[in-house]
Amino acid sequence: MGSSGLMPPPCVVKTGELRAIPVLGICDVIAGDSVAGLVVDALALGGLEFHDGDILVVKHKIVSKAEGRTVALDSVKPSAAARSFARNNSVDARVVELALREAKRVLRKKHILITETQHGLVCANSGVDVSNVDGGKTAVLLPADADRSAAQIHQELKKRTGRYIPVIIADSFGRPWREGLCDVAIGVAGMKAIHDYRGRRDPYGYKMHATEEAVADELASAAGLVCGKDARIPACIIRGYPYRRGKGSARQMVRPKEKDLFR
Repeated sequence: MGSSGLMPPPCVVKTGELRAIPVLGICDVIAGDSVAGLVVDALALGGLEFHDGDILVVKHKIVSKAEGRTVALDSVKPSAAARSFARNNSVDARVVELALREAKRVLRKKHILITETQHGLVCANSGVDVSNVDGGKTAVLLPADADRSAAQIHQELKKRTGRYIPVIIADSFGRPWREGLCDVAIGVAGMKAIHDYRGRRDPYGYKMHATEEAVADELASAAGLVCGKDARIPACIIRGYPYRRGKGSARQMVRPKEKDLFR
């Protein structure tokens, strides 16, 4: 019996399992490729297919490459501001310049740029990345509108498979208070991105007032464990999660400025 005098509720063991299945066989992606087509074809080559209830998580880089969101670094002429920041922080001025171009506003300039992107995401260097591309010759930018990109992949999957497959586009972000990176959802389509528990009662009868679960981020992180950072597995199927159908958006998960203690 707890200190409150209430008997704790009985434990309920859920029998369902959650699976993260890597999509193997997707190699280099070029502008104009269909991400949905690449995924479906790769699954077929491996003797696999989508099941009802599956969720597709794709790394943003293959989406960006397919949409032509790449820039040859040799073509970038850094501004004076980019050169100054790069010199003081021992980073590539060309990458800094791209981060500044992609930013709606710069929030922090210490060791690394923390920016708000044109689509409202708050991240390092506006999401500009040169890792796992071509050895440092090219930078990959975030999709121009990752929610729209997810919706397009979702619709094409429906046409190609006849199944309703929600899509999450994922990228690796740092986090306040915590070391290390975690994959988060930067684009969502076909499912609710947040599970809102507010107004419901917990097993002890307490009415919850603030609990909103970022399920799209959690699913992106689960997929990230399978995709890895250098395994060349840019997509993963999540199977077994009882998602909620509906219009989802990664923008819903960005905390408004007035509630954000870090802006």
